[in-house]
Amino acid sequence: MTPPEETLRFAIGEDESGQRVDVALASLAAVSRAQIQRWIAASRVRVNGRECRPSLKLAAGDCVVAVAPEPVAATLTPENLPLDILYEDDDLIVVAKPAGMVVHPAPGHHSGTLVHALLHHCGNLAGVGGVLRPGIVHRLDRGTSGVLVAAKNDTAHRALADQFRDHTIERVYHAVVRGLPKRDGGRIDRPIGRHPRDRTRMAVRRLGGRPAVTDWTVKRRYVASGVSQLEVRPETGRTHQIRVHLASAGLPILGDPVYGTRGGRRSAPTRRTPSLDRPALHAALLAFDHPRGTGRMRFEAEAPADLAALIERLAQLESSS
Repeated sequence: MTPPEETLRFAIGEDESGQRVDVALASLAAVSRAQIQRWIAASRVRVNGRECRPSLKLAAGDCVVAVAPEPVAATLTPENLPLDILYEDDDLIVVAKPAGMVVHPAPGHHSGTLVHALLHHCGNLAGVGGVLRPGIVHRLDRGTSGVLVAAKNDTAHRALADQFRDHTIERVYHAVVRGLPKRDGGRIDRPIGRHPRDRTRMAVRRLGGRPAVTDWTVKRRYVASGVSQLEVRPETGRTHQIRVHLASAGLPILGDPVYGTRGGRRSAPTRRTPSLDRPALHAALLAFDHPRGTGRMRFEAEAPADLAALIERLAQLESSS
């Protein structure tokens, strides 16, 4: 059991240098920025021993200490929704999230989320990781399917969050993108931040963006359809990172309604390009160290029916061309 109030200490590195304290601490502590701002207002955060404002810019070497209050029990109503459980023990649960399911409550999505389903199944997630996102350590976009882990207690939540922060989590995604890259793979190292005009979107931001790195490898090119199947390994975990990075490299994900453009114009499917009503992106593999230190764990989720059918159709078109 963790104490009701936990003291968190972080040494600021180069990745966080230049960031606002509320932004950096939200990432380091794996809680929302709004929650960090409440901590700062309540004098629970100190930088180099002094109280601070949310807008304070950090420098490498700074010491940030935060006293996290006792988690507040969630007021969400558990819902009996189907779960594809890959693994479960007293500390965590690993599921295969279907495309179309929102991970946690958000504006416009107050019910039917993965959190509601987890609360019904586990019964003891309330308060872990924050009121609106109990147990959630990382998330997948609504249209993305695949492996996701959730914590059942604060000890597991902290241990998993630390691994995501330290980039020791292994994540492999499969994506179908528009375009036929000449190279067999590449590395995209471009900072990501909020779009300057549309705050609901993310974008590559040379100034003000947070470091983001994505590696990709071509699994197969479908010349007849003008698309390719990629294996993608994100090194960092920025919001919409894979979708933004691939689009910025001229390889937008098929079916992506937000970033699925090439050269600034939406690329409509041709007669030779099958369509998908959601981004063709699947979290195929997730590997991490168990929070209790009992060893490395590795989980895989097969491609869902819609993505498998898309790939089969692409192969058929390729063989018949």
